[in-house]
Amino acid sequence: MEERFRIRKAEGKTFIFDFIRRKEVVLTPEEWVRQQILYYLVHYLQYPPALISVEKQIRVGSRNRRYDIVVYRNDVPWLIIECKAEDAVLNDKVLSQLLAYNSTLRVAYLCISNGHQIFTFDIMHLKWETSLPVYHP
Repeated sequence: MEERFRIRKAEGKTFIFDFIRRKEVVLTPEEWVRQQILYYLVHYLQYPPALISVEKQIRVGSRNRRYDIVVYRNDVPWLIIECKAEDAVLNDKVLSQLLAYNSTLRVAYLCISNGHQIFTFDIMHLKWETSLPVYHP
């Protein structure tokens, strides 16, 4: 899968080009998962890249936090994805983090993934899925 990504080493660090943010970022284990999900959203599920926001700051209660991925639909947040490193366990702590972001964003779908597992909660239908929702404009 690495051939799909522009990766380079410099100054003792490894960088990957984020095609959504249009810049190089340090390639951490979490960033690797985030980039794979972004690629999948755009190239397989046909999500419009212009409607995807990556690592933006939001206010959650009295704290500033950064979400991983938010997809917009009709100019409002529609899906939030929390990415964790491949060896991370998707547990209640990860879910709590996602729910905190959603207290501000109010999306239709919540998603957590470590690259091996993906769980998406459809808020309207109150059910968990093991795939991402289809994007319809």
